[in-house]
Formats: sequence, C-alpha cells, structure tokens
Amino acid sequence: MPETPEMNPAAFPTLDDAQIARVAAFGVELRAEAGEILFDQGDADRGVFVVLSGSIEIIGVSNADEAVLRVLGRGNFTGEVSQLSGRRTLVRCRARESSKLVEIDRTNLQRMMQTDAGLGEIFLTAFILRRVYLIDHSVGDAILIGSNLSSDSLRLRSFLARNGHPHTYIDVEREPDIQSVLDHFAIRVTDIPVLICRGQLVLRNPSNAEAAACFGLNAGIDNDDVSDLIVIGAGPSGLAAAVYGASEGLNVLVIEGNAPGGQAGSSSRIENYLGFPTGISGQSLANRAFLQAEKFGARISVARAASSLKCGRSPYTVELDDGVSVQARSVIIASGAQYRRLNLPNLAQFEGVGVYYGATPVESQLCQDQEVAIVGGGNSAGQAAMYLSGFAKHVHLSVRGPGLEDTMSRYLIARIEACPNITLKPWTEVDALEGNGHLERVRCRNNKTGASDTHEIRHLFLMTGADPNTAWLRGCLALDAKQFIRTGSDLGSDWPLRRAPYLLETSLPGVFAVGDVRAGSVKRVASAVGEGSMAVQFVHKVLAE
Repeated sequence: MPETPEMNPAAFPTLDDAQIARVAAFGVELRAEAGEILFDQGDADRGVFVVLSGSIEIIGVSNADEAVLRVLGRGNFTGEVSQLSGRRTLVRCRARESSKLVEIDRTNLQRMMQTDAGLGEIFLTAFILRRVYLIDHSVGDAILIGSNLSSDSLRLRSFLARNGHPHTYIDVEREPDIQSVLDHFAIRVTDIPVLICRGQLVLRNPSNAEAAACFGLNAGIDNDDVSDLIVIGAGPSGLAAAVYGASEGLNVLVIEGNAPGGQAGSSSRIENYLGFPTGISGQSLANRAFLQAEKFGARISVARAASSLKCGRSPYTVELDDGVSVQARSVIIASGAQYRRLNLPNLAQFEGVGVYYGATPVESQLCQDQEVAIVGGGNSAGQAAMYLSGFAKHVHLSVRGPGLEDTMSRYLIARIEACPNITLKPWTEVDALEGNGHLERVRCRNNKTGASDTHEIRHLFLMTGADPNTAWLRGCLALDAKQFIRTGSDLGSDWPLRRAPYLLETSLPGVFAVGDVRAGSVKRVASAVGEGSMAVQFVHKVLAE
C-alpha cells in the first residue's frame, strides 16, 4: 500500500548532519536487518529510533491487516506522544532494509527535550502532528462498539477522546454489517458497549479504569516512592502545577479521576485566554499542557481518583479508589468542581442519553440538525451555545433570571444575540423530563408567570452552578459553608502553626488548594493556571522548611 498522502509533511522533518550528531549523544547506536520488527503495536518499552542509514517503515495494523503509513530514511525519526508518557505504541515499526539506527529511551528523550530547545521543538511538533493524524484517521488498537441509546457508550467515547486515544467507533444502529463483527468476537447485542482492545481483549461495558489499564494509559505508581509533590486533579490549575513543579526539578505525580482538562476540558472554545486571540478549545489547551507536563517528567495517572487524604504530617498519604496509596512531602488539591444536577426525580435515567454536562465533539455529533436546550447563564453555557449552533437546528438557552448581563462575558452575549438559531429564554427553569430510554421532551416553566410548555427536545445540556469536589476529604481540611476549601488568611483559628499560612495553603501545612475547589477563587481558566503555578512557589518554601 502506498504512503498516506494527506499526512502533514511537517510531521516528518529530516534532521541535518549536525542535528543527527546532537541527537546521537542521547542514544545508543544499533543495526537492524531487513524485515526486523523494531517495535510492535502495543509495545511500551522501546524508545525513539533515528535513521542513520537505510530505511524503516511505520505500519498501521488493523485486524492483522497492514498499511504502510510512512517510510523513514536518513535523518527521520519515529515516535509520537506515547513515547513521552510511556504508553503503548499504536503502530508497528519494521526495518525495510539493513539499517543503522540510534535508539533514544524515554528518560534520555525527556532529557534531550529539556536541555536542547531546538531539538525539543522539532520532536514535540512532530509528535503532536502525528498524534493528530492517528486520531483523525482512527489509527490504533481500539474499537468501540456502542449505541447512541447507551449512556455507557457515550462515557467510553468521551473518555477515549479526552485522553487523546485514537479509536474506531461502530454504532450498532447505523452499521448494517455490525453483526459479523459481533459474531467474530462472540459478542451479544446485550453486551453493548464493547471495547475491543489491541484486537484481542474484549471488554464488555468496562469501567474507565479498566479501559485505561487495557490501553496502558497510566503512569506506573511505586507504592514505596515518596514524591516531592502530588497534584490531585488535572484541570488547568493542576496541569499548571505539574508543568511548573516538574520543570523546576520536583518529583511530581498527578492523580486524575477521568481525563486531563477538568471542567474546562469540555469547553468548546475559550476566547478570552491570554495569548490565543482566535480562541482555543478546552481540550486542545489541556492536551498541550499535558504534553508539557510529560515533557518535563511529571507522571500522570488517569482514571484513578483520590478517595481520601490522611490528616497526619508530611509525608502525606493519599488513598486512591483502586486501593493503592501514594505519598508525598507536599500536596496540591486541584480537584475542581462539577455542574449541579437539577432536582428532577428521573434525571439519572437520561444522563448520557439526552442529558449532558459538556459540549464536546462527541456530543455535537449526536445533535446534528436537531433542536437542543442549554441550561445556564455562565461563559461555559455561552460557549456551548455558540459551538452547538453550528451543528444543531436550533439552540434554546434557558436562564432563571432576566438575562445574561450579570453572568456572561459581553463578547459572548453579543455573539448569541447575533446568532439566528439561538433563542434566549429568560425566567425559565426545566420542570420535567420525558422519554422512553432516551430523552424525548423537556417541560419548562416560566418562574415569573408560572406558565409551562413542553418542547420536543432530545438533547439537554446542563451548565448551572458548580459544587466543589471535596467530599473525598472527609473533614480533613477546613471548608466553608458551601464546602469549598478555605486557604490562607481565611483560615483564622483553623491554622495550627506559629508561622502564617501561605496564600494558597490549607489548614494542613504543606497542602495547598487551587482553582475551582478553593473558596473565593475566580472561576476563569487564566486564574486557575495562575494559582497552580503560584502554588509551586509555596511548595518550594514548605520543602525547604
């Protein structure tokens, strides 16, 4: 099969002789014979190969069928973002002829990218572009067979997408030949959703943690290791803490219960973040920060949530939901907040099958040419309304108050007012949900007049006020009346030491809180990033005590 023509040429730069010499200092020279497999799909223990002479080929593998994606010659190199994280590779690499190569292992790859800015930029750009290609073309080791009538199908699609793991999605309602695939793996329709991992392992309705384990998405955790810093949560504030902590030489472990990005990761477009005049999606911002953190050596574990914090002294112990315990000399809590659920008796019945808490490309595919409703008056709701207006037939934006002026940025209000297929519905609350297996109708009530009406709406996005993710702390830290974590001068008599608490320090010395989970925080991405980076400076002071 010929090389794929649509791959971005910048994804495969050619190093010159001087650059090859600089790269070689970080690796080991070896020889590969024609036909030799350098690494296979699913391997996680091989490094990046730079071609000195001869040629090698990158091969996509699907159901034992091969497709040559690229042939690499002198000055070309293998690898993509999985080489930074230690995750399993998604492709096969084979020597096309007798070749001389340099192999750079993960540790030396990270060292090279940190110490040689020129090479680091070349490799990181190539890695990002290659991962984008793999995602766009579903090149990899994952097949998800699901249904748009299954909330677990949406959960797994979102989990794989937000973790940047390429996968092929097959909808049993839309693919007439799906039965042959089901029969091949002895899958019954009642087993849906099914995740086929590496073409071999069949997982019937797996948890996110099981999916992460199958695809090797997690950094290894050594129970006996004491990190300098544990960061709980990989939203903007947590990722900022990881980037700054790791770049300044700290041994950093990040624990994330779902996927990098947090609540901001579900934002379709952020236009008021400094340095991005044309805007950037929350997912893209999170992906870039994730790569930065890994580039500097931070270890990031996904689909593993913190279940408790032991309230003793340093080193602090954080227990995870899978029974593992991790220790660190300091902790930054960036567990964020989640949108409040409406007080409706059958809400859970429709979550994931008509009721959603984020507007990402996964949800937007479900809304093509349909009427949708959004509840909320903040920037996240406004961004979702604008994003979905490009897919949906019409968007109904409901707010409890008279309008958006007090809760939404002016630039978003102006765009919503100018968009012909968005209708703002003030004084409106959702009163009831109706449907059989999937949301079909939404009943709304005008809280000023008391009048109610019902709309044929199959997709409802809830983006109301947020509650902090602090239940797992179980009274270990001082909280305010709304269960947000109190810090700094707000602690008062809850502070135990003679020295004053640092600005973001909690009632437990050496434990900090940043971002949406902190009482009094500004609910903006830029503010969260600032707090995460600032907290690292206080961590250094605590570690020096």
